[in-house]
Amino acid sequence: MHNKFNKLSLAVAIASTALIASQVSASGFQVREQSAKTLANALSNAAAGAEDVSFMAYNPAAIGNIDGNQVAGGVAYIDANFELQDAEASSLGGVIDYDRGGSRKGGESAVVPAFAAKTQLNEQFDLGLAIYAPYGLSTKYDEDWIGRYHAVETELTTIDFQPTLNYRATERLNLAVGLRAQYADATLSNASDFGSAAFGAGDPRATPGQNDVIGEVTGDDWGYGYTLGALFQVTDQTRLGISYRSEIDLTLEGELDVRGTDPLSDGAIEAGLVSGTGGKAELTTPANLNLGIYHQLTDRLALMANAEWTEWSSFDELTVEFEDGRDPSRTEENWDDTWAFSVGANYALTPQWLLRAGLGVDESPVPSAEFRTPRVPDADRQWATLGATWMPTPELGITAGYMHVFADDGDIDQDGSKEENASKGNLSGTYEVSADVFALSVDYRF
Repeated sequence: MHNKFNKLSLAVAIASTALIASQVSASGFQVREQSAKTLANALSNAAAGAEDVSFMAYNPAAIGNIDGNQVAGGVAYIDANFELQDAEASSLGGVIDYDRGGSRKGGESAVVPAFAAKTQLNEQFDLGLAIYAPYGLSTKYDEDWIGRYHAVETELTTIDFQPTLNYRATERLNLAVGLRAQYADATLSNASDFGSAAFGAGDPRATPGQNDVIGEVTGDDWGYGYTLGALFQVTDQTRLGISYRSEIDLTLEGELDVRGTDPLSDGAIEAGLVSGTGGKAELTTPANLNLGIYHQLTDRLALMANAEWTEWSSFDELTVEFEDGRDPSRTEENWDDTWAFSVGANYALTPQWLLRAGLGVDESPVPSAEFRTPRVPDADRQWATLGATWMPTPELGITAGYMHVFADDGDIDQDGSKEENASKGNLSGTYEVSADVFALSVDYRF
């Protein structure tokens, strides 16, 4: 029996530590809420809007459209809601039903701050600094929910520090470059079916699917990249913008901690029969490209549009290497590159009040149900936004924005016969997903 328990210890370590790669990268979806102004316009002004220094997070050349010095700060509150409907989960072959009655909801709220500042060095150069979160995710399920062997908690936080230099090449053309230092921190957990292994080893106290062990992985790292941008004032009314943000390579090093959920699994951990380990995984946050146009149609009405491409295909295969020398764990992701499109409008109600609105569509990188996971129940989605900017003085702007995300239903079909699901079993169903985002920002020019 002792040898069989040691085999389970090995399986728990492999399955849980593998999450540091396969699910951190999958949960690295893009966070675009760096400015309440861009959010209120459905991101349609991201590349070409250049209204204040916070737009540096989307296009570094935006600071060339702002004379003098400026600071901006803001915060976005993201409230995500999703639930797995018609869920079924079982061991390979359907022998054990994993449904224990827990909630199938996993949405979490998150607060995303951002800060930016710039100074005009001389007639030709501007210097800026932006601090923001380009990727992140927060999901959490009950520990007894039906898909607990695939995911319980997922939390990914990234922070970019972006010093930026802009060159005013002509009166109409700005060219900029920024360096990016990115910090990433992740926490991931899932359950493992200790009860089945103990029952198979002849322990009469064990019940398959009941005596779970929770494995939690933490890991972090720093990585470095760059961003490029250009802003061209075609006419006094029309502005074009283009920006590119490079991918960043990270090596997440982490530790696996395990804990039991009942006296039997607790006792196995205390006896050393189930144990954790350490490992490392290569993670790449993807490159993206923004293209935009901003047109002042009348003195009061401005129209804008944006297209954004993200290179999610960098998540092709993920590999985890282990400290104890065991064979690496590989997981196929097979994500696709995506496009997001948005349009928006601003209307100057008075000299102090600017009204904002926009619509957008966004493709999911998940190619099919077999690659959708409960950590990232992502699907194609649409946005509707509105907001307003109040300018009590010409130097001060206060903006509030709201976005509602309408997501398509997303089927999930995790097959227990796949190598990476050998210890997790089958999981199927349909995700219903929606989200609300509220943003507030302040900018001040001096």
